Amino acid sequence: MKHTIIILLLLLLGTRENLALRGRATQSSVYPAGIAINAIDGNRASNWYQGSCSSTQDNFSPWWRVDLLKTYEVDSVSITNIDVDPQKINGVEIRIGNSLDNNGNNNPRCAVVSHIVGGGTETFQCNGMVGRYVNLVVPGRKEYLTLCEVEVYVYGYPAANGENLALRGRATQSSLYPLGIPINAIDGNRDNDYGQGSCSHTQDNFSPWWRLDLLKTYKVVSVIEICIGNSLDSNGNNNPMCAVVSHIAAGLNETFQCNGMEGHYVNIVIPGRKEYLTLCEVEVYGHSLFWV
Repeated sequence: MKHTIIILLLLLLGTRENLALRGRATQSSVYPAGIAINAIDGNRASNWYQGSCSSTQDNFSPWWRVDLLKTYEVDSVSITNIDVDPQKINGVEIRIGNSLDNNGNNNPRCAVVSHIVGGGTETFQCNGMVGRYVNLVVPGRKEYLTLCEVEVYVYGYPAANGENLALRGRATQSSLYPLGIPINAIDGNRDNDYGQGSCSHTQDNFSPWWRLDLLKTYKVVSVIEICIGNSLDSNGNNNPMCAVVSHIAAGLNETFQCNGMEGHYVNIVIPGRKEYLTLCEVEVYGHSLFWV
């Protein structure tokens, strides 16, 4: 029988924030009056003489970089092109990562700019790429790199630090099978032998569920097993869905990406059928909504 487990998460829409405005900019060289910080001054003015564009000299493989000061999951990067000679932006690569090897230009690539009209702004989706440094580089040719604004959008929170938040939480479930208490699923032990006493287990109920209270609201990046939100309606099972588990091989674990969904409660539920719900470990990775 195919077992379907639904993972729910209460989604509170995060505010997109242009983190470039807080960052520090540098570039490979400076054309007179074209300092790097001009590209992160919050002004999209595309006329060079308004003093709001950065520019390098006519270098081989010129580059520009913003340091976000912390590591973030980058949603998108927007670039505003100068109003004259717009073709000079063609072929620019957007690179994001934590390395400064080759001035950051070896970090993973988000996108390649094929064309931006003169004075126009284009947005490139980076889908949560993780990094502190955002580079724009013209690879393999001699060129001026002129940027009238670079905007780096994240959802306002640093990247998750790898801490399993479930270990701090409180667990409950719809019913109790002997020895299968809910806290067994957050004891830090992935042992999958039920006889070892490290798995939770409900009775054979209709739509059985297990719930983790994280004690406060977090942005959840990933869950190993799943359901997330701030509501306790229907014991938390009405919260928005992060993922559906189609299959996990016996004794193995799978990770499900929740992409920053916000929630206080993580639920795992088998909807619409009578079943035992057995979980040998649930791990939740994310970060607090409150950071400095």
